[in-house]
Amino acid sequence: MKIFTFDTTLRDGTQGEAVNFSVDDKLVIAQKLDDLGIDYIEGGWPGSNPKDKEFFERAKALELSHARLTAFGSTRLAKNAVEDDRNTQALLESATPTVCIFGKSWDLHTTRALGVTEEQNLAMISDTVRFLRDNGREVIYDAEHFFDGYFANADFALRTLEAAQGAGASVLTLCDTNGGTLPGRLLEVCAEVRKRFDGVLGIHTHNDSDVAVANAIAAVEQGFTHVQGTINGYGERCGNCNLCSVIANLELKLGHTTIGAEKLASLTHVARFVAELANLTPRTEQPYVGRSAFAHKGGIHVSAVLKDSQTYEHISPEAVGNRQRVLVSDLSGRGNVLYKLKQHGLEDRLTEDGRRELLDRIKQMEYDGYELEAAEGTFELLVREALNPGRTFFEVESYEVSTKMAGSGSRSTATVNLRAQDGVHSATATGQGPVHALDLCLRKCLSSLYPSIGDVRLTDYKVRVLDSRKGSAARVRVLVEWSDHRKSWSTVGVSDNVIEASWSAMVDALRLELMRLTAGDDSVEKAVEDYCWGV
Repeated sequence: MKIFTFDTTLRDGTQGEAVNFSVDDKLVIAQKLDDLGIDYIEGGWPGSNPKDKEFFERAKALELSHARLTAFGSTRLAKNAVEDDRNTQALLESATPTVCIFGKSWDLHTTRALGVTEEQNLAMISDTVRFLRDNGREVIYDAEHFFDGYFANADFALRTLEAAQGAGASVLTLCDTNGGTLPGRLLEVCAEVRKRFDGVLGIHTHNDSDVAVANAIAAVEQGFTHVQGTINGYGERCGNCNLCSVIANLELKLGHTTIGAEKLASLTHVARFVAELANLTPRTEQPYVGRSAFAHKGGIHVSAVLKDSQTYEHISPEAVGNRQRVLVSDLSGRGNVLYKLKQHGLEDRLTEDGRRELLDRIKQMEYDGYELEAAEGTFELLVREALNPGRTFFEVESYEVSTKMAGSGSRSTATVNLRAQDGVHSATATGQGPVHALDLCLRKCLSSLYPSIGDVRLTDYKVRVLDSRKGSAARVRVLVEWSDHRKSWSTVGVSDNVIEASWSAMVDALRLELMRLTAGDDSVEKAVEDYCWGV
């Protein structure tokens, strides 16, 4: 069965805390949602703010191949004739083929919030829907607070739907606006509404009880064929129904058609793309599209999943554009580390003792506070060192760094001495802080021997205190992200001295790059990639 998808990321999603899109962002996201195969894209409320008004003006130039752009608004104000209502006129001026209007379904809101009688509210609904239909618009009617309204006064709630449908609404959407309805009760109400109303019924759920996706699925199982939600579940309070999960569940679990199997493979990309434009870190544990959705850490799990992924994966990650990942930590069995080495023909390059030593070293490092799950560069270095014992490139003889106040700012100076194959290399540099100064020194010392090392850049730097009870004497973990303009990776250092931890992470990053540059083949990189966070 075809289930129509209605995305409100650009309207309801922007009501979420910390979610903010520019007009340019919204235009790009709208195009991306169209490419994904979404049926309706709700762009905003043109009568409520200048940003949404500008969006709809500029959106007239969008060339959407599938989706129907939708403007959102309310029923007319009680004091206004519909043709004179400013918000209703703004909906027409948006020039979208579809409009979505909401009306009150709860008698509490009718009498308290609007201050009108039930009959006046019904007239506001029917007048607005009819006026928009008479002006050539498809009208989707969102019955706000429908479930709360139904439980309080079922007769009135149902009459609001009759008013909308009788005036020409093509879709009646039941909204769990407060997000407090549990699936069992929602299912009962949806079944009753389905008995009473023909045509397309829709569902709009919020996640305040952590069941928004389950509620949407329950409605579909009662014959509803229109589902509203947002990418990544963005939205006010606890968020809206997560369309990423709903789409995947409907397509892969229930056999319905939403965006289609071919487009489904773009789901992870779109989820991360929207998160990036929202400037929010993607939830790693998010079902289907999160980076941890198909990540395996426990040794028994890993041993099984690497033999047959169905043992611990409910779908193929590739179906939604994600990938399987095997994590390395103190929970790892040898299978985590060695299975992929064997798969890529590298098992013969490590003796049995070498394999055991590699695993023991990984577990000891995790015990000491290293986090190899997030530091795939450090893990790759361990594998390369185990496969190439004795290859050192350089040894650190000494380093020092000092920071002095200079007026209103500070100045950091570092000195580094390295011993390489042709002797001792020394350098002194001044930087914007001690880490920057040490980074400059390290490159100066190595650049004459290895010029390409200059392509590696530090792109992110994080410090975490491992035992806050010790205050400033606590051990810290420094995670540093690097890029060589082709790919990114992270290295980690641990110490009770933040400078020492930073230095360790920097040295490991450059040792790894030298290992890669001199390896002559990419077989190790292909093998370790499957364990890693960064691709």
